[in-house]
Amino acid sequence: MKGLEKYGILLGPTENEFENDGVFNPGIYQEGDTVHILYRAVQHGNFSTIGYAKTEGPYQIKERYNYPIITRELDYEKHGVEDARITKIDDTYYIVYTAYDGINTLGALATSKDLVNFEKHGIITPQLNYNEYEKLVKCCDKKGLNPKYHHYFRLFAEIGLVDEKHRLLRDKDVVLFPRKINGKFAMLHRIWPGIQIVYFDDWKDLTKSFWEDYIKNLTDYIVLDPKGIFEVNYIGAGGPPIETEYGWLLIYHGVQETTKGRTYHAKAALLHIDKPEIEISRLPYPLFSPTKKWEKHGIVDNVVFPTGHALFGDDLYVYYGSADMYTGVVKMSLNKLLRELRKQP
Repeated sequence: MKGLEKYGILLGPTENEFENDGVFNPGIYQEGDTVHILYRAVQHGNFSTIGYAKTEGPYQIKERYNYPIITRELDYEKHGVEDARITKIDDTYYIVYTAYDGINTLGALATSKDLVNFEKHGIITPQLNYNEYEKLVKCCDKKGLNPKYHHYFRLFAEIGLVDEKHRLLRDKDVVLFPRKINGKFAMLHRIWPGIQIVYFDDWKDLTKSFWEDYIKNLTDYIVLDPKGIFEVNYIGAGGPPIETEYGWLLIYHGVQETTKGRTYHAKAALLHIDKPEIEISRLPYPLFSPTKKWEKHGIVDNVVFPTGHALFGDDLYVYYGSADMYTGVVKMSLNKLLRELRKQP
């Protein structure tokens, strides 16, 4: 989209052991002029924790800790605590993140009252192996399910891994809406290749039987599937959706397959305010793409990966990971973006 302004690298790796390889994919929560940043900190060997910084205004770093605030403590996250997204409902901060044990990437939850002390609540996405998943999701084939939802089952079957019961369905890019919808928590997540939504009353509701029934009816919960060349491979949610008078603004990433490899773009869509599983519109072109040297070259080349935002008047600041190495920020007009989305069919 025209009229954007990139502010360069906001945060990068340091000599601190926990963040000497990468600092990216930041979870964002804004309180007045203060922006809390819970970023993915990677040390050599690809072991991730969550680091903390805060700004005064949209990009002036005021404080940065020299230690991680959320660490790898449990077996399901022994290789990585990754890509936090932050929402505050009532007096509780909900931090959803990707837990990586070296094989599986699953959504997990931590809560806090002060962003200092954190309580972990375990895995919140389906804990199903691929044989279990495939039997359930086949129920949706007659409902027009995108064939890509069978991709990983078929891939693992081809290479002889599908019968490994410890290899679980990949489900990440989990993000909570900033308020309850019709009295229920609403949460986006990504079973490859699209973005789905789940509603629930209590976190304890997310049991194995709950998810089994959910996947049998997965087509009812798909918010967005890949569409167009800039997201032809797969998509995933960014930061918490932004409530506007025209619907929920969702900024997400789309992955394009090119002859030189994959390119990650930032994309935008508008969702129905009361039923966000209904897409109103989406931009047919990227919101922004990797154009700077530090976005095009890094640990993973050609990546911009939006994960949070802050609003200062009409100025929407989107925070993102670049090349799996740095944290960047870009400014745009919220009203202009909404006008562009409302123009789309």
